[in-house]
Amino acid sequence: MRIAIAGGTGFVGKALVRDLVQKGHEVIVLTRKPSNGKGKFRYVQWLTEHSNPASQLEGTDIFINLAGESINSGRWTKKTKKRILDSRLAAVRELLSIMTKMKRKPRAFINASAIGFYGTSQDKTFTEKDLGSGKDFLSKTVIEWEQEAAKADEHGVRTVFCRFGIILDKREGALSKMIFPYQAFIGGPMGSGKQWMSWIHIEDVVKGIEFAMENPNINGPVNFTAPAPVTMNEFGMSLAEVLRRPHWLPVPGFALRMLLGEMSTLVIEGQRVLPNELLKHGYDFKYTELKIALKNIFS
Repeated sequence: MRIAIAGGTGFVGKALVRDLVQKGHEVIVLTRKPSNGKGKFRYVQWLTEHSNPASQLEGTDIFINLAGESINSGRWTKKTKKRILDSRLAAVRELLSIMTKMKRKPRAFINASAIGFYGTSQDKTFTEKDLGSGKDFLSKTVIEWEQEAAKADEHGVRTVFCRFGIILDKREGALSKMIFPYQAFIGGPMGSGKQWMSWIHIEDVVKGIEFAMENPNINGPVNFTAPAPVTMNEFGMSLAEVLRRPHWLPVPGFALRMLLGEMSTLVIEGQRVLPNELLKHGYDFKYTELKIALKNIFS
């Protein structure tokens, strides 16, 4: 298949591009700074004044959008929050504009999203049937992001919202930051430790996107989380065991709020989210247990 990926140079994008190329797909990465790709992997310029990506994307089967300012790029100031939202909306709108110019529309539009859609809770369990709370910044951002991406339906394009949980990978993402206290022998529960952590291994993210891409019956929101969420305390104990480090020094919630500001909600509140849609359609998770996932990452 011919697949165009926005955000193909980011954390998830690099892993996805690598796997798709290995499987023989023709991959086009949309970027502001094009350069020569290798083999079937090439770059097409977009989101610049003189770029005209639509002419180069005719005949593309799948659009995948992973583009947007990282939510882990520092404290959520007013300027940062504006960049986080605006970058996501700009990428979606440009892809929708490209679709309108195509003689043959893509079969599917796979758009990144986040479980932040549901808001936070220590006692609720969320599935794709639940509505977003709309109370905090991340939830409001995801709701607006998905509403914009849903306009692809107007062009008859099957649209999937990949609501990512905390993606586990050794070199990038949240885990690379969370291991530091344990490496320094000062790891311990963050906040109360009772808050939920809905995690997923990077390999299941990649395979899950490909599964959604290839399965015409998958449509709308899809939770990208492992079937067994854990509390933050359980996560810390498993991480300590795998790293062979102690799990003893708590980091109180007020300290995290002082350090991270509003972004601390990602760590100290959390939510329990289940991947019902992937399971219903027969996706076979490679990593269902946290400890096995961590052992794979750090082996």
